[in-house]
This record gives sequence, structure tokens and C-alpha cells, in this order.
Amino acid sequence: MQKPVYLDNAATTQIDIRVVEVMSNLMSKEYGNPSSIHGFGRSMKVKIEEVRSLIANRLNVQPAEIFFTSGGTEAINTIFNGAVHSLNVKRIITTKIEHPAVLASAEYHSKTNDTQLDFVNIDDYGTVDLEHLKELLTGSSLKTLVSLMHANNELGTLLSLEKVSEVCHANNALLFSDTVQTMGKYPNDLSNQLLDFALSSAHKYHGPKGIGFMFVNGNLKIEPFIVGGGQERNMRAGTENVIGIVGMGKAFELAYEEMEENRTYMLGLKSYLVDKLKKELPHIVYNGGHDGLHSILNIGVPYNKHNEMILMNMDIAGIAVSGGSACSSGALHLSHVIEALGKAKKISPIRVSFSKYTIQSELDIFVEVLKKKLSFVLV
Repeated sequence: MQKPVYLDNAATTQIDIRVVEVMSNLMSKEYGNPSSIHGFGRSMKVKIEEVRSLIANRLNVQPAEIFFTSGGTEAINTIFNGAVHSLNVKRIITTKIEHPAVLASAEYHSKTNDTQLDFVNIDDYGTVDLEHLKELLTGSSLKTLVSLMHANNELGTLLSLEKVSEVCHANNALLFSDTVQTMGKYPNDLSNQLLDFALSSAHKYHGPKGIGFMFVNGNLKIEPFIVGGGQERNMRAGTENVIGIVGMGKAFELAYEEMEENRTYMLGLKSYLVDKLKKELPHIVYNGGHDGLHSILNIGVPYNKHNEMILMNMDIAGIAVSGGSACSSGALHLSHVIEALGKAKKISPIRVSFSKYTIQSELDIFVEVLKKKLSFVLV
């Protein structure tokens, strides 16, 4: 029987055994509440601050600019809420291909707080139209938050933070970038004041689920989204997930130490798969281009009744890939990203995403299974 093949690392990654060991060791030996004044509590508090300093040092920011959260979605909600209620943001600019948490937050504040919501244009690969962004910002008197993801989680398309930051800050706009897919894969030096807000989710770089952090520029002060306690310097109430924080710290440390090695390895996998697909399935199209994030490749197969079920059929064959949201029947519904690119009802997208644990033979299996499951009948 064929061994299952996991190629959905943009959704989540296998936790590194070295991370498991650190978490297990702490879990079995210490259990104090970090808010307690006695030694048991202080010991855990020290561990939290050690991880905060580790992350801050890697990103070249101050520890006071790092706040721990339960993950990306909480951080996104906190940032939007704080921008609107604490920084007097009256306008949000984003794209239609952002993560659902960003779009939902932007739409929520548009409806609830009468915040103006505008969408900047993108091209066929999901690249932001900088000229249109300039047009949207030039001459506007409204305090604006621009929210653009660093790497699109479906396409892998990368954003030039330098160019976007220049446009935003020239027009006194705040810049938030969803860096979930690039944190741990790119250096992300935040000392150059390019970003006002950024975030991370540990399970995207072989850490535990349910833990992440957000970066808030030290020149800004926003209100907490979760209240009821003084944790995280009054920014996030609730007893800290120390085990998760320590696990994230180890995963973050490993990701940065092994970053170049992992990047080179995954680039090789991506190049190999593209070459193989071009040779064996030349009718496939590529969404997002080839030069995006090294861990993501999004391809499109002809949209027809048979290929509607392609993700489910691949799963039955033991191949885990993604591409859109699936209903209970397993039929593929095109993602909002593919729809925004104008490819709805034209292609069925398949996102292949790699990690340091992906091996070349798994890509061979993927292509062979895909060839068997695909239909190129245009009906």
C-alpha cells in the first residue's frame, strides 16, 4: 500500500521532534502560573521573556514590540481592532485575495464602525498594482491602514515590502503585512521601520498549533482585543500558554538557523516539480507564477465535472493537497483568490506546498497520481 504523501504545508507543518522534546521536557517538570509571585511562577515567566527576546533579536526589534497570541487570526483581529479604535483609522485598503481573517476583519469594521473599505488592484498573478495604491492614497485626508500579505497563502506571490512601505509612509498610511507564510522562511528584518504591524503562527514553521505572536511598532499604542487580565503588558488577557511559547521559540530558532539550507532545498523541489509537470502534463496552468514563495506552487487544471472532485480523488489516493474550500460532498468550490483572479469556472486549482520534510519521490508519486485522476475533457 502506498504511503500517504503530505503536500499541504502551507496549511500546517509537521512539528519538529526537537520542538516536541523541548515542550515535553518543560511540561513534565514545570507547571507554575507565570503571573504568580513565587518561584514556580517566576521560573515560567522567565521562560516567556527568554522567547520574547529571542524572537525580537532575530527580527531586530525591541522585546516590548512582541506580543504573544493564540495565532494569526487573533493577531489580525487585534491589529484591526486596535487600528480603528486606538489609532483613529477611518479607511482600510487591502486586496480581494487576502487571508479570510483579514477580509472578514476589514468588512466587519466597514459595517460596524463605518470605516471606508477600498480594494487595490492586482494583476493575473496576484501582484499588487503599486500605481493604483498610490492613486488610492494620494490626497486622502482619512487615516488609513493598508493591509497586504507578504506572501499569498494560496498563490505564493510575494509582495515587495520596501516598495509598498515607501508608498504608504509617503502618504502617512499605516502598513500591516500578514507575514504568516514568510515568518521562519524569510529573514524579515523589521528594524528598518517598513512595517507597523506583522505576525506569526508557529505551526507554519514546524512549531505547535495554537500559538503565535504579533509585532506592533513601538511608536504605536493599541488597545487589547481580549480583556480581563494584565498579561502581555495589558495587551492580551489570560494565562499564558508557556508550553506553546517555549515550543514556538525553539521552532523559530531552528527556522532561522536552518533558513538558507531549507530555502535552497525547497527551491530545488519546486523547480523539479515544475519541470516534471511541464514535461508530463503540459496543459496545466500556473497560478501566481514560478518566482514566488519557495514553499508554494499553485497549478490549475481544466475546470469540468470530473476535475471538480480532484482534491477528494487525490485524498482517496493518499495525496494531501489543497486548493479551495470543500463542502460535505467533497466537491471543490473555487477559492476567493482564484475568483478574484478571474479564473472561476475556468480552472480547478491545486496548491502544492513543501517543507523541509518533503522528499523528491513524493513529488513523483503526486504527478503519477494526478495524471491518472485528471480529465482534460472540457465539459
